[in-house]
Amino acid sequence: MKLINPLIILRILSTILLIESISFILCIPVALIYKESLDPFLWSALIASFLNILFRILSIRAEKDRISNRDGYLAVALSWLIFTALGTLPYIISGYIPSFIDAFFESSSGFTTTGATIIKDIELLPFSILFWRSLTHWIGGLGIIVLVIIILPSLRITGHQLLSLESSLKEKIHPKTKAIGFRLLFIYLGLTITETIFLGLGEMDVFDSICHSFGTVATGGFSTKNVSIAAFSSYSQYVIMFFMFLSGISYVVYYYLLKLKLSKVYKNEEFWFYSGVTLIAGIIMTMILILHTKSPIEPAFRDGFFQVITIITTTGFITKDYLLWPGEAIALIFLLMFAGASTGSTTGSIKMARHMVVIKNVQNVFTRLVHPKAILQTKINSKPVSDATNLSLVSFVILYLFIFLIGTVLIVLTGLDPVTAASGVASTLGNIGPALGTLGPKFNYSHIPEISLFIFSLLMIIGRLEILTFFALFARSFWKL
Repeated sequence: MKLINPLIILRILSTILLIESISFILCIPVALIYKESLDPFLWSALIASFLNILFRILSIRAEKDRISNRDGYLAVALSWLIFTALGTLPYIISGYIPSFIDAFFESSSGFTTTGATIIKDIELLPFSILFWRSLTHWIGGLGIIVLVIIILPSLRITGHQLLSLESSLKEKIHPKTKAIGFRLLFIYLGLTITETIFLGLGEMDVFDSICHSFGTVATGGFSTKNVSIAAFSSYSQYVIMFFMFLSGISYVVYYYLLKLKLSKVYKNEEFWFYSGVTLIAGIIMTMILILHTKSPIEPAFRDGFFQVITIITTTGFITKDYLLWPGEAIALIFLLMFAGASTGSTTGSIKMARHMVVIKNVQNVFTRLVHPKAILQTKINSKPVSDATNLSLVSFVILYLFIFLIGTVLIVLTGLDPVTAASGVASTLGNIGPALGTLGPKFNYSHIPEISLFIFSLLMIIGRLEILTFFALFARSFWKL
């Protein structure tokens, strides 16, 4: 019995490289339309294609092999690293981000749907590079996993097996690999196209509509404007706000809606918890702005709810410089960085289901104080949560907060102030984007030391892999038969 099957991992990586080479090619029409250089994408596509062919030749004998959990974890982690590393090519070849560390940060931010940037003047970038930035969001949001599920049935990888690597609490929706892949891709495309149409009905042109739809549906946050969504009308802000909320809903819920299983949607506790937290936080933020600023009711409502939704869904679009808001509003924003939306969505951070389990565990503790002999069981969606799953979820939250603390200490040691360091770590680990201090809405990450950028990049990838997947690779048991 093999500990790790390198051939099957190479086969998976070859498919990842094929997807990335196609992604580079998709940017060529944009360069042609706007009469820009094709070199960044032609060379990038050639390099990715060469590696794809090389890996495929080396792994030709992997066709009949089965993938193990170890292979799956390692393949997913390596896929994110390779996709991110090659994603730097257009930036470096074009000369707009010549530093590899800077380009790696930008690429990490794109594929992990974080939305943080080191680019000082985004509007100086060519349209094709802007399109690539937005496309990295769309691919990273759901595209990699879905496309791998569709393309790799020959390796007998089940959809649930790969999807479960990115969340410790996902609901199995269908046993067939291709069925899962195509349904999720259909939902993803449907949301993207619908938002593009609605944005096009406003003042956005086709290019801006597509790019911002990519960033919204993937809950990414890259904009084509320096001031993000503040550059657009209230209509566009409401459209993006609405689709950010929709993108924070689990794709399992959309799957049940497609199957007309409305009772399962109604019984989905996480959906209602997510909706309730968003509503309550939005109302609190609106009241803070009305009572402590001179903002009229409608702008306070729009700005308050927009900022709450963009942080909860870890999208990171902005409409206002929230660092100018009252301290209570800034404190709420910082707390919401640890929220996250639904499991099974493209969002980052801790996510609502895990918060629900922690709350129910705390409730059980208090209940046992009053009724010591009570037999209590944690349930989600009326189904018991096993002890193993319960332990995994609580461990995730503890480990998440531990990494946040360690990351903050490391960033402070690189020379940043505590507020900037803590919020920057919370933002990158949660795949959010903007933060506080010198990483607020009017700033970016261009002034951050390279060592800090590297740490932030690593945190983004760890956050996207949902921590446990990443740290499983470093467990002693992972490397033992």
